Amino acid sequence: MITGKNTIGTLNSARGTDTFKTFNPVENRENPWVFHQATKDEIDQAVQLATEAFGQYKNFSGKRKAEFLRAIADEIEEIGEDLITTYMAESGLPEGRARGERGRTMVQLRAFADLLEEGSWVEATIDVGQADKEPMPKPDIRKMLFPIGPVAVFGASNFPLAFSTAGGDTASALAAGCPVIVKGHPLHAATGELVSSAILKAAEKTNMPNGVFSNLNSSGISVGQELVQHPEIKAVGFTGSIAGGTAIYKLASTREVPIPVFAEMGSVNPVVVLPSAFEQSAHWAKQYALSITNGTGQFCTNPGLILGVKGDDFTQFIGTLGEEIAQISPASMLHPNIYKAFEKGIEVVTASGKTSLVGAYKGEAAPNFGKAKVLTVDADVFIANPALHHEVFGPYSLVVQCDSDQELEAAINALEGQLTGTLLGNSKELSEKTSIVDALKEKVGRLILNGVPTGVEVCAAMHHGGPFPSTTNAKYTSVGVSAITRWTRPVAYQNWPLELLPEALQNENPLKIHRIVDGIHTFNTI
Repeated sequence: MITGKNTIGTLNSARGTDTFKTFNPVENRENPWVFHQATKDEIDQAVQLATEAFGQYKNFSGKRKAEFLRAIADEIEEIGEDLITTYMAESGLPEGRARGERGRTMVQLRAFADLLEEGSWVEATIDVGQADKEPMPKPDIRKMLFPIGPVAVFGASNFPLAFSTAGGDTASALAAGCPVIVKGHPLHAATGELVSSAILKAAEKTNMPNGVFSNLNSSGISVGQELVQHPEIKAVGFTGSIAGGTAIYKLASTREVPIPVFAEMGSVNPVVVLPSAFEQSAHWAKQYALSITNGTGQFCTNPGLILGVKGDDFTQFIGTLGEEIAQISPASMLHPNIYKAFEKGIEVVTASGKTSLVGAYKGEAAPNFGKAKVLTVDADVFIANPALHHEVFGPYSLVVQCDSDQELEAAINALEGQLTGTLLGNSKELSEKTSIVDALKEKVGRLILNGVPTGVEVCAAMHHGGPFPSTTNAKYTSVGVSAITRWTRPVAYQNWPLELLPEALQNENPLKIHRIVDGIHTFNTI
């Protein structure tokens, strides 16, 4: 049963008078549930509980935190069909997407549990002291990662499960030892409440401290602003627009004590089509039509930009891409406001009068259903007009036609930072066109060869991040187990009594983890 209340530790609270409802974009009507926006007092209470919980939770063993994360995954699964139907009612996304995202959410939680049980993620590094070293004794110095404190996580509009209440930011922060306060996304507040209930059941079953998790409802920006500015919040995780992410980043940086914001924001994910790709021209045209419209284009890895050098083969590829796009029926977007923003974004692109249509769905569409569209423009126009570089959130892509490899490289150099960059071609071309490959590498966090950018594997080697404005810090990923390091800081112990060191730094290596001892990677004792 959906209560519409805020979750403040174990307490359900609805003190405020400001309320809102979520919206079913497929049926084009409001959902029945009424949600109470969190008040300042409720925010303060949630942060206070998180601060108190941190005092205990930061010292829990990897095994104990792993039990908590696995219990969350189990409880999410236990919700059953109510989660799927609620997800669909609030997002307009189909059943297959709902089930897939639920599975991914559980996979993420269990992957972090495995990481915790293995234990080497703390990056234990030891330089053993040498009292007889000349000309001065060498101190004994031992370093490892520790959690930084309560974390605020902003739910994402386009991933009600995998990047929201129990998504990657929450899972990685809890794994690190940081209590989490989620600022729920107003588009899927009921989905968030169901997942919050699962987290709290897991917390109770595994004896976690009260306040290790809270979920606050919000229909505007005030709750988020209060959280970011609260002195006891030590970091922020965000997935959303460039405007939203940069506003949060600026707010956090102007606090009396600034805090890090790990924001994943906009990306057009450029795709460079090299000549050998035209040997499979029809194949790639079909694959990219499907990728552009996957999830109604509402992915941060949507291929919003395709670049190539003019010629008969490229012209044929563009024509086939247009034909494929025209055949793909529209699907619901997440909300009427997102649909309107999609339409407005295309208006901005076409306002220059120098783009032309490649292909678009011409039939009728229900309200809030986004019609796919691909446009094309010459590279010199693209380079000179930064408005053409911006993400249009929805089933859309822009094809940039270049006169030469040199102009192709110039178009890439004109781009802002991106999450991904893709090359379609063969090894010979990659070795011959190194300046193009290098230019693309400078702009992105992940280089893809002969594939599509949509789809982000949850694994240790994944890097889901990139230069600004795709993220606020290109060094960190929001997908994969490496995401845990965002919520930590290193602490070095110098000349510390051996028996008082954390287990990860003790000579006997009781945790049996991988460490670096005097520059040597080892599992051995000292």
